[in-house]
Amino acid sequence: MSMTTILLTILGIAVFAVGLLFSIAWHELGHLSTAKLFGIRVPQYMVGFGPTIWSRKKGDTEYGFKAIPAGGYIRMIGMFPPGPDGKLEARSTSPWRGMIEDARSAAFEELEPGDEKRLFYTRKPWKRVIVMFAGPFMNLILAVAIFLGVSMTFGFQTQTTDVAGVQKCVISQSEKRETCKKSDPVSPAKAAGLKVGDKIVAFNGQKIDEWSTLSDKIRDTIGPATITVRRDGQEQTLHAVLKKNAVAKKDSDGEVVPGKFVSAGYLGFAAKTEIVPLSFGDSVVRMGDMLENGVDSIIALPSKIPGLWNAAFSDGERADDSPVGVIGAARIGGEVMTLDVPAQNQVAMMLFLLAGFNLSLFLFNMLPLLPLDGGHIAGALWEALRRNTARVFKRPDPGPFDVAKLMPVAYVVAGVFICFTLLVLVADVVNPVKIS
Repeated sequence: MSMTTILLTILGIAVFAVGLLFSIAWHELGHLSTAKLFGIRVPQYMVGFGPTIWSRKKGDTEYGFKAIPAGGYIRMIGMFPPGPDGKLEARSTSPWRGMIEDARSAAFEELEPGDEKRLFYTRKPWKRVIVMFAGPFMNLILAVAIFLGVSMTFGFQTQTTDVAGVQKCVISQSEKRETCKKSDPVSPAKAAGLKVGDKIVAFNGQKIDEWSTLSDKIRDTIGPATITVRRDGQEQTLHAVLKKNAVAKKDSDGEVVPGKFVSAGYLGFAAKTEIVPLSFGDSVVRMGDMLENGVDSIIALPSKIPGLWNAAFSDGERADDSPVGVIGAARIGGEVMTLDVPAQNQVAMMLFLLAGFNLSLFLFNMLPLLPLDGGHIAGALWEALRRNTARVFKRPDPGPFDVAKLMPVAYVVAGVFICFTLLVLVADVVNPVKIS
């Protein structure tokens, strides 16, 4: 590895680290701004964990950076309500009860005179939902803004109806070979006279503008077909006889399913690819697909554990869709900077990487599990349901829902997340996902 490659890799990692820190600070800013809007006292706003390396106090909030840039937090007074007697309970000998009381004590440890009206738990449930949702929502806003901005100005690599290559013969795509055998029939494209540089503008007399439409029509046709091409500024009609062949299977979105094949019509040419900016509508649709894929990825996380384990501790291959942590994403960022592509491509790829990271932060934090933001949102919604139900049936107000009682579960969840994070970390170090 040359010194230039090393320096570019370091630069890519540094750029991603800056984007990561900004994303974390942006997330916490959502919590901070809405908490202050609703009069909740926030003693701390910190980016990072561990020892504080810089801080400054403004008003009643200390703003600062900590040594480990792997997260961030704000500290709000009164995150949990006091015990049943209205006071902080004494330390219990029960380990589970001790967790609850520790959480409750931490929520009041910086209580100052006048804070009685500035406690988080005293705010109405809808206000608490807004405060806890604001953090992940900021990540969603950033992800959408980056994605739409880059897709509309830079675009995506898209297949066109231009001919980039013509296959000489018919080879089943399930076979891992590119060399023709004497027994292989001539490809329909070559037999019809299709040439590199041709632009297919119609198929069987129907106008064609997009590769996806052309691909579907080719797959649906076995036998004679007319192909209208624009060559040297003039249109010509070619006659081809499409053959049945094993071709890559497509999903409902038109994306190729790796390792899966179907029998369909085959012409035998390679489509030219170009980076094409998308319209606002197409960008929104693409963003929706990205969000849907993100949800599917979160749901599929447990099923990825065996593959991660094999990739980390045995000679198993690291799947392209394998979960990637901060270290892995940073390595990808470093790899992007070493690619032999134009600088604008590198910038676009780094921005898309950052957009994907922010979308993951949004989806992950919305899981209804403590200590995630979604867990606090679920607690506030449950409290609202209990109180409104009691009001409808004219029962006594049950009071605030004591989220502190769920802290033992939160510790278990946090332990599972930590173990999963460590597994991903090891896999990212010893068997990282690489750009193909």
